[in-house]
Amino acid sequence: MKVSRLGKIMASSVAFFAAVTAVAQDDPYANVSIQTVPVAGNVSMLIGAGGNIGVSAGADGILIIDDQFAPLAGRIKDAIEALGARVPKYLLNTHFHGDHTGGNADFGGESLIVAHENVRSRMAAGDAPAVALPVVTYDDDVSIHFNGEEITLIYMADGHTDTDSVVMFAESNVIHMGDHFFNGGFPFVDLANGGTVQGYIRNLEKALSWIDDDTAVIPGHGPLGDKASLLAFYNVVKDTSTAIRVMKSQRMSKGEIVAAGLDDMYESWGGGFINEQRWIGTVYDSYPR
Repeated sequence: MKVSRLGKIMASSVAFFAAVTAVAQDDPYANVSIQTVPVAGNVSMLIGAGGNIGVSAGADGILIIDDQFAPLAGRIKDAIEALGARVPKYLLNTHFHGDHTGGNADFGGESLIVAHENVRSRMAAGDAPAVALPVVTYDDDVSIHFNGEEITLIYMADGHTDTDSVVMFAESNVIHMGDHFFNGGFPFVDLANGGTVQGYIRNLEKALSWIDDDTAVIPGHGPLGDKASLLAFYNVVKDTSTAIRVMKSQRMSKGEIVAAGLDDMYESWGGGFINEQRWIGTVYDSYPR
């Protein structure tokens, strides 16, 4: 049976698109683009896959906060090149998780990496290459004077992990919260790596006391926020953790609390990375009887 020229073209097209689809399925980052969101002053936020990136762009060059996953490094460089330079002078890590430090090896050869000392320790223990490790570390806080303002990393102990810092921009009135802020969703508290719900709540209270109603708040995940959205997040974390603790104090098991569930008003908060069941389990395991 003869196959028409049109039939051959159609068959070739189907095969091509099937191949493209297969590649996209094999590469979870194939369709990820980097979106640049102006924040305030000379600060922008980059959204892609993984933790949100903060960028300071000005006369001194480029400084970035976090760098998402390794396969996105080229696209991140393209995005910051549009803001002034392809290579950042400084890379600040808010903590050690791979969705915030995955690109360190790509940037570390040319950029100075700064992070809390525990970031370096945990990354080194996880066999990260030397080029990916922070070369400037601190135990409490450190300030960088760059692009006309003081940029301060402040250690937040025992919260999301035992490696976390928030980053404050004094003149631009911006704070990058790292994973101490999941805007619109329950947070991930990494109990296996030094995180605690108790410390997470304390750290949110400290951050809220440092900012004002006009402060732009970059979350680790989710859309750009402000003090009102950070306060709403804090109230959800605090109130739901209290409700779970009360049920635990009544000798309810973890499974019974999951079955009972939280108030319906929190339903939308479980639609992200951490669902209601996982959040209940995190709180239950973080607090002793």
